[in-house]
Formats: sequence, C-alpha cells, structure tokens
Amino acid sequence: MKMADTATVKLKFVTVKPADITSSKLIGTNVYNNNKETVGEIEDLVIENGKTVTGVIVSVGGFLGLGERYVVLDPSTISVSNKDNKWAAYVDTDKDTLNKAPSFDYSKKK
Repeated sequence: MKMADTATVKLKFVTVKPADITSSKLIGTNVYNNNKETVGEIEDLVIENGKTVTGVIVSVGGFLGLGERYVVLDPSTISVSNKDNKWAAYVDTDKDTLNKAPSFDYSKKK
C-alpha cells in the first residue's frame, strides 16, 4: 500500500503462506511476559507509508478499561503463538517497564 489519492502501481496478487498472520488474528490478542503474566492487549498496528508494519499499539495498565494507556512496541520484539486455536503474544519485559514506557495518544475512532 502507498499513501496516495490514486492508484500508482498495476494490481498484483499474492499467496498467503501458512506461517503468515492476518491483522484480524492479532487485534485483541493478550500480551504476556515471560512469567506468563498478562501485561497488555494488542489494539492496532502502525503501517509506515502503507508498506511496512513498524509498530504494534498495545494497551497497558488499568483495570476493566479504566486507567489504561497505550504504548507502541517494535514488532521485532514480539513473539506470537497459536496454541489450540488461541493466539497469544509474548514480550520480554515486566509490567513496571511497560507502565513507564512513553505513552501513545490513541483513539480507535481517529
């Protein structure tokens, strides 16, 4: 994808490989640390210039949606698994580090 008002490249089709993951599988996925503690939830993906996923927006902190805030993680620091048809994401961190991370101003409605 490119950021433009008109199409600039001839249409191509791609083949999805078994190891590929669609964004719909990731959105809403719980994020755990290596101690298997829930540290957040994947809310969205950041796509730079319509081409490359450069960030994963994760909600952290809070309880039942109150007091939560958002951070953007580098996709290369996240591992994902699909065990028994249940997706999970893993990061090598603790809750305190995520709570001290720079906040991202995020609204799903923007």
